[in-house]
Amino acid sequence: MKEKKIVIHEFVVMPDHVHLLMTVPGDMSLEKAMQFIKGGFSFRASKELGYMGEVWQRGFSDVRITNEASYQEHLEYIRQNPVKAGLASDPAEFSFGSLFLRNAKRAGAEARPSI
Repeated sequence: MKEKKIVIHEFVVMPDHVHLLMTVPGDMSLEKAMQFIKGGFSFRASKELGYMGEVWQRGFSDVRITNEASYQEHLEYIRQNPVKAGLASDPAEFSFGSLFLRNAKRAGAEARPSI
């Protein structure tokens, strides 16, 4: 049986909120996916960082992506969130987002010698 997974396409962690662009398996509700994400993060924050307080507020807001134009619009919104908040002048500079991490990974891969 193939394991069904949540796919995170884009994310940005802001000082007081998080944006995720994700695909949830067809047989999983969005509520269940968020329970996994929030619960998993809270567990690791407790175990690895010793943080015992509340991490998440109750609930979440969601937008359903219905077509390619909507996907691109929301992707750009997520990427531009740190710029709009004055935390970076370019989305690729904000180290708490998937764009930064992808670029860093790519740069690291290019710096490695080929075998």
